[in-house]
Amino acid sequence: MRDGFSDAAVAAALLPWYDRHARALPWRVGPEALAAGERPDPYRVWLSEIMLQQTTVAAVKDYFHRFTTRWPTVTALAGAEDAAVMAEWAGLGYYARARNLLKCARVIATDHGGVFPDTEDGLRSLPGIGPYTAAAIAAIAFDRPAAVMDGNVERVLARLFAVETPLPAAKPALRLLTERLTPDTRPGCYAQAVMDLGATVCTPRSPACGICPLVTMCTARAQGIAADLPRKSPKQAKPSRQGIVYLVERADGAVLLETRPDKGLLGGMLGWPGTDWTDMPPQDAPPVAADWHDPGLEVRHTFTHFHLRLRVCLGRVAQDAQPDRGSFHPRATFHPASLPTVMRKAWDVAAGAWPED
Repeated sequence: MRDGFSDAAVAAALLPWYDRHARALPWRVGPEALAAGERPDPYRVWLSEIMLQQTTVAAVKDYFHRFTTRWPTVTALAGAEDAAVMAEWAGLGYYARARNLLKCARVIATDHGGVFPDTEDGLRSLPGIGPYTAAAIAAIAFDRPAAVMDGNVERVLARLFAVETPLPAAKPALRLLTERLTPDTRPGCYAQAVMDLGATVCTPRSPACGICPLVTMCTARAQGIAADLPRKSPKQAKPSRQGIVYLVERADGAVLLETRPDKGLLGGMLGWPGTDWTDMPPQDAPPVAADWHDPGLEVRHTFTHFHLRLRVCLGRVAQDAQPDRGSFHPRATFHPASLPTVMRKAWDVAAGAWPED
């Protein structure tokens, strides 16, 4: 017995609540289906967890549907072309996830016979799977008593135990609490219950304490500080970088694109040729000789660690033009939706601004 209630009391209150209120998610096997004998597909659990990193459920659903329709198994994904996977991922952000997704699928297909390891240690040995993802897959897919801690779990436990140490400094203490409370019975459902509680009831702003199954145990609620937790350390201001992108159209309508280096931001993605992104004014570095037109267009985009401003330059070239980098893609097969968001923004702002022939 600690903090006025036993550790077991948390799961005892959460699991019945989850049985009644579990969110219906395309990658989830719900409580009723589990009770009827259906088991989660580790591939779908893994894919959803990778997609959900730094991304919302609403943003992921369509991507998940497209991926699982096109590549219904990990073996099918392992055999996919890199460019096809990167194109399907476009717009979801954090593109290293897509590269690691392919690496992981291929390791599972070649080294594990297409079968996911069922332990945290085994899962952590795979590319792109860190402590949180390994715990989530182990718990949800294999019902292992793994301590799963995402932002929702941090918020629930910070309030439940009135942890006032700001994040990220509070993470070690919150992890110990997560480990302490994770039950041996139905740990997969418990992990999803805490995440659902944080997503739907114990929300960042205006938590719905009146309908929370843990309200009588919540120390922060009793102290009147639930909405103030978890506290967060002040964020440092993000630096700004700038650059130029060059949108080139050939006489037959084909557009010039290049595949970015595998390492670095937007690695392996198609994009417009351009300059490096630096904190200094960029020097012109067009990819092909053309009568360049600078219509004064600018794209602004924010990445995790910096703000970016890109000047958009436009040009048309003859059919026999030979670019220094990149290659021309026929307009009939070019789909702006396959570009990462910042590159798609450049295409969108260029509409109607192309120079006259």
